[in-house]
Amino acid sequence: MSGYPDLTAIRSAHRLIAPYIHRTPVLTSENLDHLTGVSLFFKCENFQKAGAFKSRGATHAVFSASAGQLHNGVCTHSSGNHAAALSRAAALRDIPAYIVMPENSSRVKVEAVVHYGGIITFCRPTLVSREQTLEKVREKTGAIEIHPYNDPVIIAGQATAAKELIEDTDHLDVIIAPVGGGGLLSGTALSTHYLSPGTRVIAAEPAGASDAFRSFRDGTLHPSVEPETIADGLLTSLGSVTFPIIRDHVDAIVLASEGSIIRAMKLIWERMKIIVEPSAAVPFAAILEGLEELRGSRVGIILSGGNLDLDRLPWITGS
Repeated sequence: MSGYPDLTAIRSAHRLIAPYIHRTPVLTSENLDHLTGVSLFFKCENFQKAGAFKSRGATHAVFSASAGQLHNGVCTHSSGNHAAALSRAAALRDIPAYIVMPENSSRVKVEAVVHYGGIITFCRPTLVSREQTLEKVREKTGAIEIHPYNDPVIIAGQATAAKELIEDTDHLDVIIAPVGGGGLLSGTALSTHYLSPGTRVIAAEPAGASDAFRSFRDGTLHPSVEPETIADGLLTSLGSVTFPIIRDHVDAIVLASEGSIIRAMKLIWERMKIIVEPSAAVPFAAILEGLEELRGSRVGIILSGGNLDLDRLPWITGS
């Protein structure tokens, strides 16, 4: 698959991965609707296999590859959800998954990789170290690299979340997704473009990791440099594949403060009785900060995942 995934590619991806993923529910909350003045439809990827939307792209990448390509297994660098998702997908095809993880990765996410059989090599928590370590692993093992987001095959898989959301709701005025490397956002934008062209797509990003906001504003790719946010799934930079899709098909990128992210996460836990990780709460945080143009609208929110350390909740002093 080269270039943007088209609708045929997204539908094909959905058929391929359907036996191995959940068609996650879309939940509503009258309480949160009343609080915000918005009709909210939450696509619950926190209920997905391995706890996040990443299972869609990773499963598509592994199951669309040939047995020959997978002979020596797969490899990637990831601090969390992609690592677990790829380890799970590789286990389903009975091949090894070699995962490079920063030494400061969340304990819960490390344990998830181990649970799914991933073979971990730890590295220093810098992009250079991650890439250099992965190259050594790839040379040693002969495994093929599955990039976390900057790959049309991954994007086609991630696009199936918005495809389901659109199919399972009446017309949405807006869909909001979080943005880190842009795989979920790119897929969301493409599915919306093809299946619900009258729906706007907005991305939400932590103010402390605003590289996508700046890249979108300036029309040129800015790297993520020393981001500071509790939304640990949104620390990476946009890629050469994801950025053009976002530039062409996303209507706006908005920022959310750390305080709003914590408040949004806590409200979802308290009012909806579901667990989401900080990254998943960022779109709702942006609404709480006052997207006045959304009042009275029907808005879909993709809750990207629910993997976090329950011993280090951000609203507890000392976390």
